[in-house]
Amino acid sequence: MKNRLWFVLLFIFMLSGCTGVAIHDDLKVSVGTVEGNQFTGVRYPFKVAVPPHWKMATGFPEFLKGLGYDEPGPRDKEVTELYVFNPVTQSNLQIDLTPASSKVKFSQDLMEGLVTAATAGFKKELEEEHGKGIQMLVGPTEPITLKGVQFAAKKYATYTVKGVKREQGWIYGFTEPYQLFILYMVLEKEGSKDREDMKKILSSFEVFSKK
Repeated sequence: MKNRLWFVLLFIFMLSGCTGVAIHDDLKVSVGTVEGNQFTGVRYPFKVAVPPHWKMATGFPEFLKGLGYDEPGPRDKEVTELYVFNPVTQSNLQIDLTPASSKVKFSQDLMEGLVTAATAGFKKELEEEHGKGIQMLVGPTEPITLKGVQFAAKKYATYTVKGVKREQGWIYGFTEPYQLFILYMVLEKEGSKDREDMKKILSSFEVFSKK
């Protein structure tokens, strides 16, 4: 997995519709601040809280390389604003907001169609990394409610690597004037409550008004 390249490029291509819409982050603006267990965005207006044993970082955590993600390069115009992770189990979320194209009419049906379309790209990357024999079970396309987000949808797939079952999910959303991308991975390890923690983290996520 190239960080979230298969995911982001798919949506940028489909939403720009060959018009060459420039979608990028203003890297000169501070990402945001972490106070205790809560992050508040500055570059983009979102906030999220995590359980005490989870951590947040605005820079790429090195352990993600071992899970198949590539670290963004200095010339990348598209960066992840926030990484959220359990340092013990390595379950994680990657959160990114980016300006949306004004030429696209967003809807819940579009969100669900796009997360479904992303499945093929994910399957291809999974096979390139682990071989075509890897078994992947794809979950249903589901609407998801996130605070301050007009439309959002979620899809996921489960598979096993080195005896550890993983759930890889992707969420795409829209709230004027932003697109929202969230990638998450849950590594099912004995005794962990990461799946419940992940639900709490997503429940705390909110896009707020700058006014």
